Amino acid sequence: MECRQSQIVSGADMIATGAIYAGVRFYAGYPITPASTIYTAMMSDLPKLGGIAIGAPDEISALCYCVGASLRGMKAMTATSGPGFTLMVETIGYALMTETPVVIALAQRLGPSTGAATQSAQGDILLAEYCISGGYPLPVICPTRPSDAYEAVIRAVNIAETLRTPVVLLTEKELTMTWETVDLARLPYLEVKDRPMFRRDEPYLTYGFKQPADPPLFAPVGGPFKVTITGSAHNREGELIKDGPDAVAMLGHLDVKIRRHMPEITWVKYDPQAGSETLVISYGVTDRAARAAVQTARIQGLAVSHLTIYSLFPVPESILMSSISGIKRVIIPEENISGLYRSVLLPHLNAEEVIGINKVASLITPDEILAGILKKPCKD
Repeated sequence: MECRQSQIVSGADMIATGAIYAGVRFYAGYPITPASTIYTAMMSDLPKLGGIAIGAPDEISALCYCVGASLRGMKAMTATSGPGFTLMVETIGYALMTETPVVIALAQRLGPSTGAATQSAQGDILLAEYCISGGYPLPVICPTRPSDAYEAVIRAVNIAETLRTPVVLLTEKELTMTWETVDLARLPYLEVKDRPMFRRDEPYLTYGFKQPADPPLFAPVGGPFKVTITGSAHNREGELIKDGPDAVAMLGHLDVKIRRHMPEITWVKYDPQAGSETLVISYGVTDRAARAAVQTARIQGLAVSHLTIYSLFPVPESILMSSISGIKRVIIPEENISGLYRSVLLPHLNAEEVIGINKVASLITPDEILAGILKKPCKD
């Protein structure tokens, strides 16, 4: 897609454009609404640049193809929705354990099971983060609109490559299938980052690192160095071991290398207002309604702060701690039944009142969020 002027584009188009700009040259997918629009865009655009786009027979195969391509040194990506993501879970764990960079775009729809394919929702947020057995962190990046989907996927690819980890790009039906005017010539410039490569004339360790927070240097399977890959517990050579100090060190490394690089992962937009005792926290497509509600409240003379979180996981704890200072009431709108992300944020929110605005099967409106803002805080 040429970045020369304003065009009417979909969120899926912007995801494909960002992925290709970030260097993704391998895509494998299986059509599933509402991720099929990403599938269509990648299948159309990637081959034009000499990349490989494969229609897989199922979601399990799609992600396995991507893992294989990544282990050969290609930047790889797939896209799916809730039912397909559940089929991919075992391979996501394998990619995390083998430190294989890959991006999985998860376009949420109303569930559970096959649910309602054409209804948007924000019900897969816990599935995306907590699908890894053992509780290891999985970076989750969530754009709010087509215009920032471009930046979101570039960030996701950069994180996957530099930290050698799978990353989830969490979207919704309303994002992937929404069309809006975007000035492509004014898209933000982001540096494209690549995985750290092994180039020295010394013995290669597939999972070698000097410090636990260091991603191992990469050498492609089938290249000049012997690469030993296993999804089981292993040592730095990649040899299977079931217990002992080396196995424990490797498992700890999988956690530390993500948490120690939080500054590179964290992406938020904090819009504070002096004297505010109310903070609205939003993510995904609901952020659009939240911004409108906050703006209306300010026009009416109310002091309201707003925090948009794009990097949902690992939770940006330091940002939450600073934004909650002086706040008595937090409002979190989500398109799910019980407030899934709210349940994650609660331990980090030292406020007198945390209000969840929840809805399924339709978008939350600015007026519904504004009603929560206008509600008087609880009294001691």
